[in-house]
Amino acid sequence: MNDSQYNFIADELLLTLEEAIEDCGVDIDYEGVSGMLTLTFKNGSKVIINKQAPLHEIWVATKFNGHHFHIENDQWIDKRGGGEFWQFITKAVSLQAETEITLNPEV
Repeated sequence: MNDSQYNFIADELLLTLEEAIEDCGVDIDYEGVSGMLTLTFKNGSKVIINKQAPLHEIWVATKFNGHHFHIENDQWIDKRGGGEFWQFITKAVSLQAETEITLNPEV
């Protein structure tokens, strides 16, 4: 994958995540700036998702831990545990929002 392809795919992921947060039914503030998306929860905690262009990765920092995702077979896969991005982010956002949330990438 070249840099242009990575940027297109990563930007698409961040935009889709913004739309999923908007449609999840829970009040979560979000701000996207220069390849970084910050989610802020009512309890003051944050999840930060950002592009790591030189590595062609997406990094996610939660109050519990950090994860690095890379593209594998058209999916963002966690380099640490092998999990898929949407499953991971749904669980992470639910934990930090302190309520069950389903983030749907098909919005």
